[in-house]
Amino acid sequence: MSKQDILIFEFVSGGGFNQVDIPISLFCEGFGMLRSIIADFKALDFEIYTILDSRIYFLSRFLQADIIKEIDPKENYLKIFKTLVQECKYAFIIAPEFSNILYDLTKIVKNHNKILLSTNLEGIRIGTSKIITHNFFKNSEIPTPKTYLIPYKEKNLDYDFIIEKFNKFKKPIVIKPEEGVGAESIYYFETENQIKEFFLSIKDIIEYERNYIIQEYIEGRDLSLSLIGASYSLNSQVQYPLILSVNFQDINIKSFKYKSEYFGGYTPVENQKEVIKELDFFFRKFNLSKFNGYFGIDFISKSDKSPCFIEINPRLTTSYVGLRNTINQNPAKLILNSKLNCLEPTDIKHIYYSHFSKIEMIFKEAIINDEFNEVMLPKLIREIPEFVTPPISLGKTKQFSCFIATKTKDLNSSRRRMKEIIQLLKKLDFKIIKSK
Repeated sequence: MSKQDILIFEFVSGGGFNQVDIPISLFCEGFGMLRSIIADFKALDFEIYTILDSRIYFLSRFLQADIIKEIDPKENYLKIFKTLVQECKYAFIIAPEFSNILYDLTKIVKNHNKILLSTNLEGIRIGTSKIITHNFFKNSEIPTPKTYLIPYKEKNLDYDFIIEKFNKFKKPIVIKPEEGVGAESIYYFETENQIKEFFLSIKDIIEYERNYIIQEYIEGRDLSLSLIGASYSLNSQVQYPLILSVNFQDINIKSFKYKSEYFGGYTPVENQKEVIKELDFFFRKFNLSKFNGYFGIDFISKSDKSPCFIEINPRLTTSYVGLRNTINQNPAKLILNSKLNCLEPTDIKHIYYSHFSKIEMIFKEAIINDEFNEVMLPKLIREIPEFVTPPISLGKTKQFSCFIATKTKDLNSSRRRMKEIIQLLKKLDFKIIKSK
């Protein structure tokens, strides 16, 4: 195809936090997705525009973008975003759903009559709200956890309401933001005493400008689907999304002091064909035609019962950095074809396996950040090409975070490669703090 302009914008890397500290966890995943999707659209001969926060502009060398606009703390990222939207024919947005960020950015693209290659407004509207998503599943008779919006009482979450629902569920519960992203701010409770203890320390934990839900906890394997809303239908009545992969999600919501964590995962799951076959019954029951382009669905796989559907993610998900390493096609081409209504039924084959993981570590040597970025980073990329987000320290600290995605012939060798990478990092004078 001839070259066409596309703006690929990732909120965390692209100036969404340019006037405050960049949240390192969101950054590692966000930049990894940005780098991956840029590479895949570059392979389709697009001319790519993007925006980078000045604090991480040194990472521009790792992006296959043609035009990269640097944004400093004095600038308004929205102004630059709107300018680049006007200059490009296509746009792809990666952004969190909270505070309507993803919806509002997408609406700007639509208002300028550009071709949107990320998820559409209606899909974002449904997926952003966990209550609307819950009702969407429930109305479609899809298994989903009991979920309620927690009311506020005298400017605090209604403790009595939470206890009432907890006693009614008669099982562990989770409390989480009604509009959230990933495993962010999920609080798990098994007993009434734990809930009481949580409320005693709630002042420094709960963000009172946000709404929260209470949801019954479902035990099982945390899995997700990577999907593309398809323009073709297998019969005259039902429209099916194209399933790219079933992914395992490494999430810990039972950790000490109520701090939930997302470490990454792997793709595809060992029994992917069986899982897809089991899901087919439910995909025939609910209409996902309001979701187009790439999106994800989180669900719990239970050995003795039907799967339980949790959330819909109306955006590119972190699993993409692993998925693109495994399948026999460029997923960006599938996304493009779905948006141009020319996606044909296709046989997705997984040729490789990929573990994708966030790693937090401390660099043992005393070193200035500029020196590390100029000297050490190129060496690290040569030694460990699996970095999708290279080790980065945001601020004057020895602590670094990175994101890695392997590409191997089987799941066991993928696990071995992750262990080898950990050992390589240790030899390069990193002390590993957290990894999975």
